[in-house]
Amino acid sequence: MYGFGLCVAIVAVLMLGMMSLRINRQYARSVLFRLGKLSGMKGPGIFLILPIVDQLVRVDLRIRQLDVPKTTFVTDSPDTCAE
Repeated sequence: MYGFGLCVAIVAVLMLGMMSLRINRQYARSVLFRLGKLSGMKGPGIFLILPIVDQLVRVDLRIRQLDVPKTTFVTDSPDTCAE
């Protein structure tokens, strides 16, 4: 008699639990916004959030290296200089 309703409730609780569990790696941090207001930072590891109320923005702390192409610029003299 209560079998179907109980199964639906268990599935809903499991889905809510899976949606609220978050994992950050060692090189990442998460900024937590609760209802659009800054609520704090979450460090590396496992933590829980409220799925409908909270929003996470992940920040990568690794150093990125990019190649900057050489630029040429014009000075007051008619010669162009390259670095």
